[in-house]
Amino acid sequence: MTPTLIGRIQTRLFLLALVGLPWTLLVTPLLPRDGSADGGVGSLYGMTLVALFEVALLGVIVWEPIYHLAQQFRWEKDWPIMFALLVGIPEAVLVWLALPRSEGSPATVATFVAHFATTWLLVWLAAIGPVRVFLIRYRFRGGRFL
Repeated sequence: MTPTLIGRIQTRLFLLALVGLPWTLLVTPLLPRDGSADGGVGSLYGMTLVALFEVALLGVIVWEPIYHLAQQFRWEKDWPIMFALLVGIPEAVLVWLALPRSEGSPATVATFVAHFATTWLLVWLAAIGPVRVFLIRYRFRGGRFL
């Protein structure tokens, strides 16, 4: 069965909490940053956590319904798995545009891209690997966890 809209939303939130949040907490101090800016690692954590929250919020409100609607025009009502990886590009642009910017922040475009790309890749890998291996009935329930 192809994931339903509710299943896709649940999967997104589950994987962002289970994979994205720990990864963000782990990788943030290692991200490239503007050394001349006032803020330190604390403000960098602020940017990465807000970006992760925006991925969850904008993904649920904006992106998942659009993605789901576009799938309805396909015969098998699903996309090739590689397309699910590449869909991160327009979502990254949307999150970058919605990200609040503060003066003196050490966050740069490189910081955002490094964080977003690695988080997106890890979440995608978890969705196509461990979720399907350890939650065998996941696909039969339309991608729902609850």
